[in-house]
Amino acid sequence: MPQNTMTHGSAGGRMQHRRLYRSRWVQGLRRWSWLLLFLAGGRAALAGPPFQTDDPDPVAYRHFEAYVFELSDGTVQGGTTLEVPSFEVNWGVVPNVQLHLVVPVGANFAPNGGPVHYGVGDTELGAKVRFVKETRRLPEVGIFPFFELPSGSAANGLGVGTTWYRLPLWIQKSWGPWTSYGGGGEAVVPQDGYKNYPFAGWLVQRQVNKKLMLGVELFGHGAEGEAATSTRSSTMADLGGSYEFKPGFDLLFAAGRSVAGQPETYSYLSLYWTWGLKGKGGGSSGVMPMSMHVAGGR
Repeated sequence: MPQNTMTHGSAGGRMQHRRLYRSRWVQGLRRWSWLLLFLAGGRAALAGPPFQTDDPDPVAYRHFEAYVFELSDGTVQGGTTLEVPSFEVNWGVVPNVQLHLVVPVGANFAPNGGPVHYGVGDTELGAKVRFVKETRRLPEVGIFPFFELPSGSAANGLGVGTTWYRLPLWIQKSWGPWTSYGGGGEAVVPQDGYKNYPFAGWLVQRQVNKKLMLGVELFGHGAEGEAATSTRSSTMADLGGSYEFKPGFDLLFAAGRSVAGQPETYSYLSLYWTWGLKGKGGGSSGVMPMSMHVAGGR
């Protein structure tokens, strides 16, 4: 079976990576992480994408989110998946519940200079459900199960060839300009060449000013199978953030690489819109990616 990408994590499930040497990069990451975490703060921040770790916060009731995004994920052994342009829509259908749709379009680059195939990937459907609201003492808690329909060509490495599932639990707590969230779950992939695998991540982000948010995360996943991009387990460190052009219109960005396990690289870039009618419940929510290991879905 051709190599295929399965991505973990936000911005909701899939996200993405490639191979490089670690030592200098890890040292630089540590320095930049401390810098980001101590920057001055502002208002509460958007959670979820562009990171692989997702959050439990659904889209506000009677509101919508839309993303046009690029996502890449690569390893030397499994090749690289590049999703661009891909599309995501989230809808706050009732208070504390969002419905989720991702239609990925992109390319699969086989390893070792193999063929490149273009097309639509597997279609992602899901529902984020918040069942504990955040208080002064309690964190927000929710689930974000989703399934991937086999709309991509498995023969060309653009899909898995069967329906597969992600079953995560996420928690979140905010204080002032800071937000921290994380969790994990299991991906169930009933297909030859793939494995069921666990995934987990944790993130800290800070609203630097009214327009800019920056954050840092650790995200890990188990081996996904010989037909996947991530053939072995990997733990990645990612830096990212968002910039608000105007209310309801933002730029989201993130990039990172593995610090343990299989060398892997990840990048995410998107334009984000949100709009809707006034109503009760909800909050801003996250997105996701075309591969498999997006922590929070795509």
